[in-house]
Amino acid sequence: MTIIPVLLALLPIIAIFLLLALRRMPADQAGLIGLVLTIFVACLFFKTPLLIALQASATGILASLPIALVVATSILQVTIMIETGAIARVVALVKTISPTDQIVQIMIINVGFGTLLTALGAVPVSILPPIMIALGYSSFIAISLPAIGYDALTTYALLGVPVVVFSGFVGRPVEEVGLYFARYMPVISTCIALGMLWIVGRWKMVWRGLLPALLAGLTAGFVCIGMNALGFITTTGIAAGLAVILVMLVYLKINGKPLRDRNKMDEKDHQAEKNISLAAAISPWLILVVTSLLINAPFLPFFKLTFVQLAMPVEIIPGAPEKVRLFWQAYFWILISTILALPFLKANRQQMAISLRKWLKRAPRPVLAAAIFFAIAYVINHSGKTIDWELLDPNQNMIYILANASAAAFGRLYPLAAPFLGLLGGFISGSEASSIAMLTALHLSTAEKIGALGLLVAAASGIGGGLASVISPAKLQNAAASIDRIGEEAQVIRTTFVISMIITAVCAVMTLIWAY
Repeated sequence: MTIIPVLLALLPIIAIFLLLALRRMPADQAGLIGLVLTIFVACLFFKTPLLIALQASATGILASLPIALVVATSILQVTIMIETGAIARVVALVKTISPTDQIVQIMIINVGFGTLLTALGAVPVSILPPIMIALGYSSFIAISLPAIGYDALTTYALLGVPVVVFSGFVGRPVEEVGLYFARYMPVISTCIALGMLWIVGRWKMVWRGLLPALLAGLTAGFVCIGMNALGFITTTGIAAGLAVILVMLVYLKINGKPLRDRNKMDEKDHQAEKNISLAAAISPWLILVVTSLLINAPFLPFFKLTFVQLAMPVEIIPGAPEKVRLFWQAYFWILISTILALPFLKANRQQMAISLRKWLKRAPRPVLAAAIFFAIAYVINHSGKTIDWELLDPNQNMIYILANASAAAFGRLYPLAAPFLGLLGGFISGSEASSIAMLTALHLSTAEKIGALGLLVAAASGIGGGLASVISPAKLQNAAASIDRIGEEAQVIRTTFVISMIITAVCAVMTLIWAY
């Protein structure tokens, strides 16, 4: 195989990476240029009819809805909660937890509460940095810890959207593919916990906090395995976050340390308590947890009804319908929980108007970015097909060419490379779900050529994509902006990059051991 087809197949990805890294172009703009370039390359060099490329793009956009609309609805929910004072009330509570044990405090806030927030559609990098600053941490730590704390279970974020997206790409049930991710979690989540302690106090802090870090990491990991085994895949992040908080509180109790200290609260926190009760403040999340459990409980009829019977297939590519599943999707229930919680939040007309204005300003570009990267993935996957959607010459398909090149370059060591490709994909696209969309077909095809377990290799790449959260310029800048420290994210990324590479290497070694 000559190098030219390989370079042409990689050209859109290389272009997006350079636009993000060198030009610092926003993800949606870089992605749009990448999509145009992908269609151009697919049509001109890989003999893909323009109509096929456009239909593949449209199918990709339709397939992106589970992640794109979750982004939109979760931003709406959090914005309303901020405007009604609900988030301020939650912040007031979190600031009082574990006042005498810094290590446990770090685990509770950034691993436990961070994972829980992410699973409920909130944004830890926006909510947690101000709390960390209020507790006396430096801006460097306040930016980096919230960005890394939830990375291990990013696969189960936003009510399990990434693992559901993965399920759709590999054509296997969610309850089956979830276990491929879950088996990594005890090790990866423990590495995350230890990495956080290293950021705060280097090796001295790691040795001092080894036991609570192991407890937090292993708790999150084994709860993840348990939830997947029970079939509650989409509520994994919620259960893991709550379990970490509970275990850390028990650890404090056993050691005779206080669980809370209200002296940490300032005047704003006391005012937040007066404005709204805690139950009312978290009512959107409580409703969301209840509805998610009801919809996904394997012993109730609602999962079969909403997931199977009301699949709502939309066929753009002949023979490959995309199943909308409106009444099962996370975005639908995030919206419903937000609407049902409005009376408890006591949202007035002015607060709703402000929330909607801010939402219209914040939501469109992340939604567009998600849709674009899915469209790129579908064009790449279907490149080289004829007007009848048949692939007569595999050498005209970009995935086939890249798979051949990868198999030739890495051979049986390809499982070592897959998580790092996922890390790169997550950095480029800005999300694990988009990284899964871009790379899953490549991993499955390459794994088949070298005799490796394709689902495992592809899942490991997804975990790499989740670890990219801690090096995502957009997420780190979001964290810095929440404490008025724009610019410090550049310093943070130099440290978090090393940690993400080390943890990805751990994932890679595990993958190589398990792949054959």
